[in-house]
Parts: sequence; C-alpha cells; structure tokens
Amino acid sequence: MNLRLIHDKKQYGIGILSILFVSLICYILRDSLNYRIVALILLLTVSIIAMVYDILPVLLSAFLSAFIWNYFFIPPIFTIDISNTEDVVMFLSYFFVALLYAVLNFKIRQTEKKAREKEEKEKTIKLYNTLFNSLSHELKTPIATIIGTIDTLKAYNDKLNKEQQFDLLNDIDLASIRLNKQVENILNMSRLESGTLSPKLDWCDIDELINSLIQKIEISNQHKIVYSPSENLPLFKLDVGFTEQIIFNLLYNGIQYTSTKSVIELKIVHEMDNCCIEIEDDGPGISEEDLPFIFDKFFRITNSRSGGSGLGLSIVKGFTEAQNGTVTVENKPTGGLRFKIIIPAKTSYLNKLKNE
Repeated sequence: MNLRLIHDKKQYGIGILSILFVSLICYILRDSLNYRIVALILLLTVSIIAMVYDILPVLLSAFLSAFIWNYFFIPPIFTIDISNTEDVVMFLSYFFVALLYAVLNFKIRQTEKKAREKEEKEKTIKLYNTLFNSLSHELKTPIATIIGTIDTLKAYNDKLNKEQQFDLLNDIDLASIRLNKQVENILNMSRLESGTLSPKLDWCDIDELINSLIQKIEISNQHKIVYSPSENLPLFKLDVGFTEQIIFNLLYNGIQYTSTKSVIELKIVHEMDNCCIEIEDDGPGISEEDLPFIFDKFFRITNSRSGGSGLGLSIVKGFTEAQNGTVTVENKPTGGLRFKIIIPAKTSYLNKLKNE
C-alpha cells in the first residue's frame, strides 16, 4: 500500500514538474513563440505524459497546462480573463483536446495492458499444458513400471531365479531414478520462479563431486562418460547443490538425446577466478534455429524423441545465473553439442595439500 502511494506521488510530481519546466522554457522564449505555438507545445507535453502515467496525474497535468497557458500566454497575460472571442474558443478547444488526449491515451494503454495480460495468460496456459502433458507421460511411465514390476515379483517370486529377480529390481531402480529426477526438476523450477534462490557457498572438491555423479549415472545407462580432470585443480567455493544439479542435468541431457554407446566428455578448468565446466557429446546436435531457445522453459527440440519435461536445461541456466555465472552452447563442427559453464569462485589448495 505504501509503495503504491509513493508510486502515485511520483507520477503526480513528474507530471507537474514536466508541465512547469516546459512552460518555463516557453515563457523564456515568449518573444520568439506565438502563444498558439505554446498551446501546441503544452498539448504535446500532456500527450507524452498521457502515454506513460495513470489517468488522474494526466488530468491534473492537463488542467495545470490549460491554466498556465491562459495566465501567462493568452493576452491579457497575468490574468485568467480572455478578451478575444477567438481565443476563448481556442482555449476551450485546447482544454477539451487536452482532456480527450488524457482519457484516450489512458483507455488505449488499458486496452493494450488487457491484451498483453490475455496473451501472457494464454501463453502460460499453453506452457503449463505442455508441462502437464509431458509430465503425465514422464511420471506415469516410471510409476507404471514400478507397480507392474512389484506385482510380478509378488506373483512369481518363487518361480523367478536370482538373475530374473535382479533384472526386475534393476527396472524398479531405473524407474525410481527417473521419477525422482522429474520431481526434483519440478521442485527446482518452483524455486527458480519464486525468486528465492540464495546460493550457499562452501568449499567443494569438484573431482570428488563429478566422480560421484558419474558412478551414479553410469549405473543406469549405456553411454560412456569420459572425465579428464586438470592437474592441480583447486577447491572451489561455490554452491555444491546447484553445481551438482547443473552437471547432472547436462550429463543426463547428453544421455537422453544421443544414441547408445555415445561418448560424453566432461572437463573442469580453473581459469582466472572462475570454475569452468565444459560438457560435450558426439550426438546429432540441433538446428541453428533452435539453438537460441535451448535454455527456455518447456522448450523441446523440433522432431526430438519423446520424453523429458523441457525443464532440465532451463534449471541449468537458472542455477548457473544464481551463482553469477554464465552458460553457453554451440554445435561442434564434428557433430554434437558443447556446453560451457563459467562460475566465478574463490579457490584454495590448503585442504588438498593436507590430504596429500
């Protein structure tokens, strides 16, 4: 309520000051300006104010401009009397046009605002329909797998050998990982949209973090992840959770959109005061038309395989920018995508030296 009041006062103040400033300039140049020309200049000023501010500040500016024009410019000056009938008609016309400008501009801006809100609402509904349609598949599939596999284990447990039981349990494990990832993406996107992200910086051994992620991911895929750690890599001070999610989503994206047996390469480099993460694959890449939109929420590449909610890369971008970092993507000349994340981070070698 207080912010609204301050906003209103600011509009009134700027409107009044604008009229007074233009009037002062016109008064200084009154010997060179005909008072009819002054009317056009003031009318233009009211029109500009009407394009920006609410109706009441604009109406006040219109009243003020009419009074100033009458008092300081229409003969006889320094009086509100108008001796000439033609000037009376002109003054009334000015007053009417100024008010009309104020009302019409306000109505136009109201209509434009409603049109924008309607367009944004339709766009939001479309986006969330896309999300819900995608999630209905993404969530239903692993849930159905888990339920069906458990039913099989219950019904035929005595008839299954250990290898068959292991395969069924592995199916449950994969479905659980997929289900957990979708839930995490929804929760992470909710945090990003709420604007409540606050990085918690801590010292991180990035080698240890990546090796742990690779072990977790390679259990459930047939791709090859190649990690080439740099020598003498320091500890980085960054948000461990955000960074882990960034790397995980990029690796998972590479696995999801490349064929089996594909190779995904991961490199970490210490450049200046930055932690630089580079991930590339040998997949088909994407079209140059789609490339600028790859980090947009719910965006799906044209003719891409089914699956995925379109949230993974937008979360990468959000978590990177939350740490004041940047993320870029490009098509490799040899095929595939190359992602590069640069996160500003303090470094330290102390703990590593102690461990050695």
